[in-house]
Amino acid sequence: MKKTIIAMLAFVFVSISGISYAADKVFALVPKAMNNPFFDLARDGCKVAEKEIGGIECLYIGPGEHTEQEQVQIVQDLIAKGVDGIAVASSNAAAMAKAVKGTNIPIITWDSDLLNKDASLRKAYVGTKNYDIGVYLAQIVMMLKPGGGEICIQSGGAAAANHNERMSGIRDTIAGRADSGKYPSAALKGENGWTEASGCPLYTNDDFPLSVQQMEDIFAKHPNLTAFVPTGGFPQFVSKAFRRVTEKHKDRISSMKTAVVIADTLPMQMEDLEAGRTHGQVGQQPYMMGYKAMYVLKDIVDGKPLKFDNTSNNAIYTGLDVCMKPNIATCIAG
Repeated sequence: MKKTIIAMLAFVFVSISGISYAADKVFALVPKAMNNPFFDLARDGCKVAEKEIGGIECLYIGPGEHTEQEQVQIVQDLIAKGVDGIAVASSNAAAMAKAVKGTNIPIITWDSDLLNKDASLRKAYVGTKNYDIGVYLAQIVMMLKPGGGEICIQSGGAAAANHNERMSGIRDTIAGRADSGKYPSAALKGENGWTEASGCPLYTNDDFPLSVQQMEDIFAKHPNLTAFVPTGGFPQFVSKAFRRVTEKHKDRISSMKTAVVIADTLPMQMEDLEAGRTHGQVGQQPYMMGYKAMYVLKDIVDGKPLKFDNTSNNAIYTGLDVCMKPNIATCIAG
């Protein structure tokens, strides 16, 4: 991996009018994993910004699969090579904070932030207000199932700050309590008629085939499950497997005995919503994350002031789309 990074960084070019020039600045966009279609959209936005800005290189590099230690090693290698800026979607917030501590290279986070106590280690966060994803997921569930019941939340990694925030948004909204700022918040134990199914929350570690197996197992274990709510699109990212499971449980899903409400709005997910395999999707805008990350890093190295949507945590938010079948035509897929 080190040799690959060194080779990629050793000779970086941009092409203008068919003539190659050495890039003035190299900005790395580091996803949690490069086999995730969500992050592919961020890469596309990053590359568009690269062309618009000119003189910069968007170096898109990360673990082939979700591996926290490998992501940390990649960031450390990028720091050692002296890239001009790094935008990282932290898989393990605490470990990433240790990796970037003390560097003079501008660091920003996107999609998944550092922990609040480590926020001073990065210049900005670009992405979703993750707690709000959970709020909207919960609101859909509560609208569909006002009587309460048994819910299973499926999350990413246990140390992923963004998914812990989303889980807290779900729990706090259903329980009717305020955001404590400590994530994840306490599990549901009867508040407003809701409890969490035994064995939940489920942690996928961004292993998509595993997430489908978890879904199949929890549906079998809990025939009266009221709501299944992943904080990311994990099971839908392996479409054939997800659709096999939903077809197997078509009656309970179509009758809404079990509400299926999932984060993200990638094209295959919107197809699931249209077909009735899910009842709601809360979508992020990963393309804009990658796009804005390049502009933010450029402003930082140029000494320009940043414009924050939330000055208390230096956050630049990219927006959300709350999608159900009636408004599916107006939702943004990705």
